[in-house]
Formats: sequence, structure tokens, C-alpha cells
Amino acid sequence: MISYLSASYVYPVTSGPIKNGVVGVEEDGKITAVFTAEDAAERQIQDVVTYDGILVPGFVNTHCHLELSHMKAKIAGKKGLVDFVKNVMKTRSADDYSIEVDMLKADVEMFEGGIVAVGDISNQAISASIKKGSPIYYHTFLEVMGFNPATAKLSMDRALEFEEKFEDLSLSIVPHAPYSVSSALFDALKANSVDKASLVSIHNQETADENAFFEDKTGSFLDLYEFLGLNIDFYKPSGKTSLQTYLPLLSPDNKTLLVHNTFTSMEDVKFAEAVHPNLYWCLCPRANMYIEDRLPDVNMLKDAGVRITLGTDSLASNRKLSILAEMEVLANNFDIPMWDLIKWATWNGADFLGVTERYGSLEPGKRPGINLLGYKEKNEEAVLNFKMKRLF
Repeated sequence: MISYLSASYVYPVTSGPIKNGVVGVEEDGKITAVFTAEDAAERQIQDVVTYDGILVPGFVNTHCHLELSHMKAKIAGKKGLVDFVKNVMKTRSADDYSIEVDMLKADVEMFEGGIVAVGDISNQAISASIKKGSPIYYHTFLEVMGFNPATAKLSMDRALEFEEKFEDLSLSIVPHAPYSVSSALFDALKANSVDKASLVSIHNQETADENAFFEDKTGSFLDLYEFLGLNIDFYKPSGKTSLQTYLPLLSPDNKTLLVHNTFTSMEDVKFAEAVHPNLYWCLCPRANMYIEDRLPDVNMLKDAGVRITLGTDSLASNRKLSILAEMEVLANNFDIPMWDLIKWATWNGADFLGVTERYGSLEPGKRPGINLLGYKEKNEEAVLNFKMKRLF
């Protein structure tokens, strides 16, 4: 049976918004048609359910740490990244049952919040069962770490063991961050992705001290290595920013997500786009405020024309896993057109994850989820009021 939904606007995303548009949808969420108001009237479509708001596809969360869901409100905010990382290491241990219960709650929270697909960071295999039973599509980024070059093989062997536990799930093995991965481990990761259409994700320039460490071996990361008991006498700074140091070590053939970008400059963007043709830039503004009390230069990224996606990060660094809440922070702090925000939250994320055949846009044949977003008129334009309801 086909239901017909209409709203003040229907935004397919792959085409412009349709005022008073109509969407045909089957019981399983498969879209059968998208009509203008005139087309629907001409076809004499009956029993149309009409909403006040904007119909959009389901949201795509390209950066999450599901396995940290048990750490909500356990780490004080605005203390900086190094303090945050130390506290994650100190407090992340818990019994498996508690972790699984909180992951399930987080998965349900995301589904109810209109999220249909997630790029999720894992450092172990505990989230596999939740993902297999979820209505949400997950791509797992199995992170590896090891700043000492001597441990590169050990780190890769451990990741390959965990990979087997994510059987039948979409997965790629990726670097955690430039300050936690040696050049030898970057080489091993690159070799592992040969002949694979692997997706890559890496935390990028989340704190100013990350750049300082690569430029002249100064800053708070020296305290982090001391905390870890890691002797880094072997390390020589490149004299370049973090991004300009590590990006050439990644294969330009792999779609690569740079996450956070809080301290990324225009010079970094120009460098990155020149050496890597398959970049996507993920913004997690609520986590940035929670950890560093700082937002990226979003206007600069937007004006540079890069492909922007959105993420929630984890409940260790956020109070809720809501893409709509991330959009609200961006709208309140930057001059971003509503339609651009929605595209970042839907199509761009689906494009990065390689799942546009199902998600990211309202088009016949897809089952992308349908969210109803609230809006208001401001200066004769529609703007979001950051209320929503999941319809499919």
C-alpha cells in the first residue's frame, strides 16, 4: 500500500526544494514517487497526509564512537583534548553488560533522532552484535594506534584479529590520529588497503597542540606521551602542520574523512585538496565545544567548496547523539543556508559512506528514511526551528 505525504516543502536534496511537494512511500519506506503539487493534482492523488514542515531524507552520522556510550557525563568538559584523552583511558573500563546496554540505548537514540546510517569508530569488537541487530546501517572504522614504529606490525595484527569479529558488517581498518600513528603504521595501513575500495577516517587537527607537535615538537602532547610511558626521542618534527605532514602518507585512491578540523587553516585546505582528490570534511561542533571550547572555521570550509559531512562524536564528549543538534550549533554560529545544512546531514554523508543507492536523498526506489523538520519564516525565508519527527 502506498501512502502519500506532503509538507510545506519537500527537499529531495539531489534537486531543489519543492513547495507543497508530495512523496509516495510504501509501508517498508520505499519511495515510489516525488511530485510537485501541480503533478499530484493532475494525477488526482487522494488521501494525502499533509504536514507543516520540511520532508527530508534520514540523517547520516559520519563520526560516532558507539563503544564509548557508557561514558556519558563522566569527563569534565572544556579541559582540552589531551586532558580528555587521558580521562578516556582512565575511565573507559566497565563490564561488558553495562557497555552493551548503553550502546543499545545510544543506537535507539540515534534511530529515533532520524539517523539512518553511521560511520562508527571501534577500537575493539564489542559493538559488533549491536550493529548486526540494528535498523541503522553501520560502517565500522576499526582504528589502529601505535606511535612507536617498532609496534606497527603488532598493531596491524591486532586489528586484523578484530576484523574477523565484524563478519558480514561493512568495515575498514584506519588510523586513529596523526599523533598516535607512526609512519611505519601508516605504510602498513596503506598496504592493507591496496586493491580495496576502503574508506578511511582520521581525527584531524582537533587541538592547536597537534600542529605544534608536528611543527616543532612542543605542546601538551609531550605530556600525553609521558603519561603513556612512551619514549619519543626517535621522533623528529616535520616543521609542517599536522595535516601537511601525514596526508601524503594516505592513498589518494581511498575516500578519506577528516574529522573535527577545529584548527585547520585555509593553507591546510589548499594543500589537502591539491594532494588528495577524495576528501570529505566532518564537523562535530558539539564535541568541539565540549572538549576545546572552540569551533572550526566553518565559513572558510564552506567557501572553499569542500565536501562537508556531520558527526556526533561520542557520549563521552557530547550529551546526545543528534545530527539535528549539531546542525543547530552550526546555524547559531555561522551563516549557512538551511538547504546546505540539510545536504551536509544527508547526501554528503551517504556519498562518503558509499550508500547513495539507498540513503541520502528522496528519490524513487530508495529507502532513505523520511524526517519531518520544523521551520519558521524569517526575513521572508524558511529557517529551521530544530524540531523534528521521524516518519519512516
